[in-house]
Amino acid sequence: MIYELPKLNYKPDALKPYISEETLDFHYGKHHQTYVNNLNKLIEGSGLEGSDLETLIKKADGGIFNNAAQVWNHTFYFDTFSPDGRRAAAGTIADAIIESFGSFDNMKDEFSKAAATLFGAGWTWLVQKNDGKLAIMQESNAGNPLRSGYKPLMTCDVWEHAYYIDYRNRRPDYLKSFWEILDWDIVGSRF
Repeated sequence: MIYELPKLNYKPDALKPYISEETLDFHYGKHHQTYVNNLNKLIEGSGLEGSDLETLIKKADGGIFNNAAQVWNHTFYFDTFSPDGRRAAAGTIADAIIESFGSFDNMKDEFSKAAATLFGAGWTWLVQKNDGKLAIMQESNAGNPLRSGYKPLMTCDVWEHAYYIDYRNRRPDYLKSFWEILDWDIVGSRF
């Protein structure tokens, strides 16, 4: 299997002013592409050829895991955005958020705090646990909740390359903008 950079579901300038075309060019076009290229090189002769990304995340270690998880994580992250989607949860996901966090605003606050306080680089996730409840997880580096058996619903990339061009070192400002492009119809469809 040859892994490929998936196409974005929107034009490179569609997320302005929250994420610039320049950031997408670097983050999606260069960083994401590099993970794809690295994975294709590393998988050769590994005995894991032909495995899908989820299998690699669950079974691989080292460079194969890091690159496979980063390809999956970035694809999942970019696929959650739209320039004109629903900006608040509705339906069954909204009910689950209220049950797990008390309110949509409480979940946003807890998620933003987790993303702002993650030390170093990594990802913050909204996941569905095995008991059906929702939880927020911090994962360092290429971490992915699939390894813990949880179902990812939403993620925020808090590696500096996700926001440094537009926000410099102001991660909290990036996190405010994150909520402005998140499409809750997409998140809800994953629930």
